Amino acid sequence: MKLKLACLVLGPLQNNVFFLTDEETKDCVIVDPSLHPQEQAKYLAENDLTLRQLWVSHGHYDHFLGVPSLMESQTPHPLFGMNPDSFAHAQKQEEQYQFGMTVRALPPIDLALKQGDKLSVDPASSEKFVEVREVPGHCPGSVIFYCPKGGFALVGDAIFRGSIGRTDFEGGDEALLLKSIREQIFTLPPETVLFPGHGPQTMVGYEMENNPFFMH
Repeated sequence: MKLKLACLVLGPLQNNVFFLTDEETKDCVIVDPSLHPQEQAKYLAENDLTLRQLWVSHGHYDHFLGVPSLMESQTPHPLFGMNPDSFAHAQKQEEQYQFGMTVRALPPIDLALKQGDKLSVDPASSEKFVEVREVPGHCPGSVIFYCPKGGFALVGDAIFRGSIGRTDFEGGDEALLLKSIREQIFTLPPETVLFPGHGPQTMVGYEMENNPFFMH
């Protein structure tokens, strides 16, 4: 297995949409399929990739809006993975009109992501190399995807370079988010690269030493 991580920055909120690919098989997972699913489908086609799964870090529409379109446009249909608490939160946003697009109903979850789950790009593969960790606080049921093999984690909106996710939305809880980060992100190796849902990458060690939310 030869892993590749690529990113497209899409939409008015500058969402980082990640493509985790096995370059040997051309199997791919999209993490947080945001707005402009046609751009994501174009990337798949241009790189001759087979979309096996869609993983969503949390239940805010800008991270899942592309799911229905990608589920419909790709053959075979990819599996859809999301934490049940995030899924329930996401359903409250359906049929809203955001940035010129209707937030369509999500399909049922194929993979109910929870703490400790092990995942692979191809769901049939016996080599499970991504670990799910729950990090609620920004949104109920938020998760991160940690890849020890690659030395990185896809962290959604839990933590950013020098900041943390907003907690003033419905379901937000700053104390819970700080606890989640300490227990589930700061326990990763300090050299682990963190790729957030918006903005630049950072590292566990850098945030432990420099993030102002933890400087007391």
